[in-house]
Amino acid sequence: MANADEKAAVPAAQKSTKTVAVQKAGRGFRRKMIGKVIKAKMQKTVVVECVTSTRDQLYGKYVKRRTRYKAHDEQNQYKVGDVVEIEEHRPISRHKRFMVVRLVKKFVEEPVVAEAAAGAE
Repeated sequence: MANADEKAAVPAAQKSTKTVAVQKAGRGFRRKMIGKVIKAKMQKTVVVECVTSTRDQLYGKYVKRRTRYKAHDEQNQYKVGDVVEIEEHRPISRHKRFMVVRLVKKFVEEPVVAEAAAGAE
């Protein structure tokens, strides 16, 4: 009898960490992607372009596929060229289904050197 009780207790104790994390968060799995901000002219919205590489089934060549997502940027802090991480969210507007989670890499413009400009003339 004691042996049967131990077997019944084991499955309840062994839960995957993913299941526990989802239950604690209270929501389902949300996709996270990293992309580059390509447009930032709207208020509280940025357009992020995510590039993925997939292998062509027939030829085996790797093909880049780019997808653009509109993401919510509450403070208008992200500028064109920044690399950001976006996360899936409930629909915010007609086209916005993502929120910007964090800044991965800030875009830094390279200064134009006067010698290079003079040499071009």
